Amino acid sequence: MKKYTDSGKNDTRSGFGAGLAELGRSNPNVVALCADLIGSLKMEKFIEENPERFFQIGIAEANMMGIASGLTIGGKIPFTGTFANFSTGRVYDQIRQSIAYSGKNVKICASHAGLTLGEDGATHQILEDIGLMKMLPGMTVINPCDYNQTKAATIAIADHEGPVYLRFGRPKVANFTAADQKFEIGKAILLNEGTDVTIVATGHLVWEALIAAETLEGQGISAEVINIHTIKPLDEEAVLKSVKKTGCIVTAEEHNYLGGLGESIARTLAVQLPTPQEFVATQDTFGESGTPEQLMDKYGLNNKAITKAVLKVLTRK
Repeated sequence: MKKYTDSGKNDTRSGFGAGLAELGRSNPNVVALCADLIGSLKMEKFIEENPERFFQIGIAEANMMGIASGLTIGGKIPFTGTFANFSTGRVYDQIRQSIAYSGKNVKICASHAGLTLGEDGATHQILEDIGLMKMLPGMTVINPCDYNQTKAATIAIADHEGPVYLRFGRPKVANFTAADQKFEIGKAILLNEGTDVTIVATGHLVWEALIAAETLEGQGISAEVINIHTIKPLDEEAVLKSVKKTGCIVTAEEHNYLGGLGESIARTLAVQLPTPQEFVATQDTFGESGTPEQLMDKYGLNNKAITKAVLKVLTRK
């Protein structure tokens, strides 16, 4: 299998900050709004270079969404920044009514998603956000896997017309994709070719899927690994092409199995190509306080869990 190298761990939220700063230099219509979490969202460089294009809204997330919607009317491209929990659950009505319903060109940028928020605990660890956002008509949902891909995604969504939900995280994770990559919304990336099983992963679970594939190779199992950074619109063609070859699939995500990537793929397969599938995701539960490593292990969101799911789904072919 193809080997990938961790070029140095970095947090995906810093990838967002770097991409936003680059947009500040290249696109005069990009503006940024934050709900009192500048440091957490790594927005300092954008603000330093473009103070007149930044709006500190304070702890008033619903107000932030309304202001962002209004800014689009004048041709601005607003990027909102706060934690994923506050970017979705707290302001869902405002997003639905003021942004999605009228197709406003707002980029909802959400950090600290999933269990890897860690010690802040269940109240801040949203595991339902992908489901909430993908159900909104016209909403694009993106969940990149590392620093480089998050930076590239941040830059790419500025050119996309319409509302976008961009999800990223707090912890430092393996940075293994190309620094000069071209990010294509809605286009899955085949990381490793295989013949026995398809592993489709998103976000922090992509690196774990690659580790699992190496483990499986040592057991004589050939795993195809696909990075689905865009959950909506889903690259159905890539999924179907792979499972036609392998005959079974494992989906992996830092999200509830209800409403997430796995569910979107299950629907695609049910309609077009019924296929045995196993889900690596949280099992309809809230999180708890702990280190990211402890939580990912306890809730079965790592390479060990992916390997176990592969061995199970292979018995169902």
